[in-house]
Amino acid sequence: MNKKLKLKSYVLPTIYIILFISVFYFTLVFSNTLSKKINKPKEKEEIIKEVVKEETPVENKVLMPFIDQEVKVGRSYYDYKGDINSQKNSITYYKDTYMQNTGIDYINEKVFDVQSILDGTVISVKDDEDVGKIIEIKHDNNYISSYQSLSEVLVKKDDRVTKGMIIGKSGTNNIDKDLGNHLHFELYVNGGIVDPNLYLNKELNKN
Repeated sequence: MNKKLKLKSYVLPTIYIILFISVFYFTLVFSNTLSKKINKPKEKEEIIKEVVKEETPVENKVLMPFIDQEVKVGRSYYDYKGDINSQKNSITYYKDTYMQNTGIDYINEKVFDVQSILDGTVISVKDDEDVGKIIEIKHDNNYISSYQSLSEVLVKKDDRVTKGMIIGKSGTNNIDKDLGNHLHFELYVNGGIVDPNLYLNKELNKN
């Protein structure tokens, strides 16, 4: 004779409570795991964006026309708004004529490499009796850089050059004999000559 099994009154509620807690616990664990998986790529993406953001200005910088850290300024650009002393140091006397310096003269006892400040195309290579060998490069944004007083030229007209490419070596010229070995550098923007200090080692102007 079969007898029906009777559960005590507190057993079913206890089972329900245990099942509820178990479902809630596994749901919580699964939710946290899923959240971590979803957020992880976003964190990587944010890190990548920050790195790119920090490196971008460096990539857009206009380089100095030389690499050697021992190179110094021998004669500065003549600034019409500058003080009297700086203006005096920016004047050259040649063939009974006082001339205002239209660029910057970088000096060093040793011959040093000269590099292109930006990507561009060589538009002129010539040898001048007064200022020595000259290289002119046209860049984007209507920039033209001029490298004078060179002892050696490593490019030719119409060559495509890249930023940082060695294009020549420093030398001497007849106008600035007192400077000895040096590079005379000039920069033109939109057809007008400018103070190179306003552009060199700074972010490229995109206007």
